[in-house]
Amino acid sequence: MIVYLAEFKLTLGSRKWYVRRIVEAENEKEAEEKARKYAELMTRGKVRWELSYVMESKRPLLVGDEEIELLSGGKG
Repeated sequence: MIVYLAEFKLTLGSRKWYVRRIVEAENEKEAEEKARKYAELMTRGKVRWELSYVMESKRPLLVGDEEIELLSGGKG
């Protein structure tokens, strides 16, 4: 299994916000299918879920030494 990061746009009336979820799948197509199904099932009542994107992620939502090093241009 490969880990993917899916971002969803949620809307409630005129308000919008984004949430991210981790998706386990064999490939990007499967991850996108799972994410779309998830959004469909999560859309209830007045809150609407819409898939924004899916991308492969080796270290999803993790802020560690590696990320700090990359962001600082190797100046850790």
